[in-house]
Amino acid sequence: MKVSKTNWKRVRGMKDSQIRITKEHPEADVRHIVKTIVRHGLKPVEPQKTSISLRVDAEVLEWFKSKGPGYQSRMNAVLKAFKEASR
Repeated sequence: MKVSKTNWKRVRGMKDSQIRITKEHPEADVRHIVKTIVRHGLKPVEPQKTSISLRVDAEVLEWFKSKGPGYQSRMNAVLKAFKEASR
C-alpha cells in the first residue's frame, strides 16, 4: 500500500489563491474526476434517494450500462463528485 507524502492538513487549509496551476499540475476537469471514480470503483452510498425522470444521451447511458450492474449508482456518484468539485 502506498503512503501519501502529501501534507493534507496544509492542503486543506490553503485558499484558492494559494493554489498554483501548472502544466504538470493542471486544474482537475470533469473527465479527470470521472476517470478517478471509475478506476477506484464505487462504494454504495446509503442516503435517502429521490426518484426522478432524467433524459441523457443514449451513448452516455449505454456506456454506464456497459460497466455492469449498478449503473444508476455510478451515474449518481459522478453527479455527486461534480457537485463536490464545484464548491
